[in-house]
Amino acid sequence: MGPPVARLSIPGVDYMLAVASGKGGVGKSTTAVNLAVALAQNHNLSVGLMDADVFGPSVPRMMNLSGRPKATEDHKMIPLENFGVRCMSMGFLLQDDAAAVWRGPMVMSALESFMKKVAWGNLNVLVIDMPPGTGDAQITISQRLPITGAVMISTPQDIALIDARKGATMFRNVKVPILGLVENMSYYQCPSCGHQEHIFGDGGAKRTAQEMQMELLGQIPLHISIRETSDAGAPIVASNPGSPSAQAYSKLADRVWEKLQMARPNPG
Repeated sequence: MGPPVARLSIPGVDYMLAVASGKGGVGKSTTAVNLAVALAQNHNLSVGLMDADVFGPSVPRMMNLSGRPKATEDHKMIPLENFGVRCMSMGFLLQDDAAAVWRGPMVMSALESFMKKVAWGNLNVLVIDMPPGTGDAQITISQRLPITGAVMISTPQDIALIDARKGATMFRNVKVPILGLVENMSYYQCPSCGHQEHIFGDGGAKRTAQEMQMELLGQIPLHISIRETSDAGAPIVASNPGSPSAQAYSKLADRVWEKLQMARPNPG
């Protein structure tokens, strides 16, 4: 991994939580958004959400936010806010449907700006929606920020769990504690009879967590309402808090907050 890299502190932020996945398409951003909203609304915390997925920013759509951030007198960007969560995303800085066609150094520069040039204010938790995979961007963020812990997101398929293992190994190599694994799309529950069907397999995430010495933090069901509320910019934990899907996210937030508090708060 090379020589040690000096970590940046973000003043006023108690805990930094990375939400990551070894591959795309496993519901990482949806989990990050609902986790952030649940922490803010259920636990009355000051929460920020950093959308570090420069190439595929989805936080603006999921959080129903648009427009360019305003700036402070010292030229820092002011996060946009909804559902009690302060958000920053490359999607706020690009025109609609514009693609970020950048090479590595430009990506690193954008991520550095999110770390150093955003007026986050005082936060109990800064949730970082990591880019999928284990490349330069992921390693840079993990080395540059004092991340309290990482949560790995996977679906039950073996191929997704293989990539989740790779992601967990990356975090361990850069000395970032892993809080645990979340199994997304864990099962389909029939809305009529309540029967649960494990469409993508059963038991794989639990076995992977045990083998990798991680906690299985939660299992999120496969339900159309999660997709619909995410597309509509109304996270299910806010728009339908009594639903089984929202309750699954809320239980996940409860456990994540417990584990964060076991760690030492970030300096600054």
